[in-house]
Amino acid sequence: MSGKEIKLSHIMKFFIFVVFFYSLLNFCNNASTERKEVKEEGKEVRTMEIKSSAFKNGERIPKKYTCEGEDFSPPLEWSGAPAGTKSFVIIVDDPDAPIGTFNHWVIYDIPSSYSSLRENLPKTPELEDKIKQGMNDFGRIGWGGPCPPKGHGTHRYFFKIMALSVESIGLKPGAKKSEVLKAIEGKIIASAQFYGTYSR
Repeated sequence: MSGKEIKLSHIMKFFIFVVFFYSLLNFCNNASTERKEVKEEGKEVRTMEIKSSAFKNGERIPKKYTCEGEDFSPPLEWSGAPAGTKSFVIIVDDPDAPIGTFNHWVIYDIPSSYSSLRENLPKTPELEDKIKQGMNDFGRIGWGGPCPPKGHGTHRYFFKIMALSVESIGLKPGAKKSEVLKAIEGKIIASAQFYGTYSR
């Protein structure tokens, strides 16, 4: 092999090395970018959760929280509220009632600093920190525990929380569910729900 051919061979090998090196570098950069994008997208997608320490999702609601017990409101806690949340609304409904969906609780203007409600809240129109309670379908203020007709089977009680973009929905205490739903139209930025069951 002549000196000229040897020199050309070295140049080709160097060229191939440079191309391979830049290809590898580009691959690493793309992989890093993809991981960053996935991480950023993951931060944007936030899922709210609401639960109770008294019973798990889909479980039977303890008697103390029903009309057959002390009729206490159950303890609730939530997480995952997105940035921009100014207040919360919680609505509890029984879709299995014989007359159609029956409302058991409407509580609104819950400050964004809250992440839980204690057990057995007073059945008064207004609570601490200007939290307001509405009128349930029993015709009473505050929580009205499960009380399905005897022999009507198992009913589900859905606890739904909604994160809002406003500090107050502008309603006085004692509002009905329909009034609250109308007031929060266009203001919901996240929501979550879970349910418990009860039968008699």
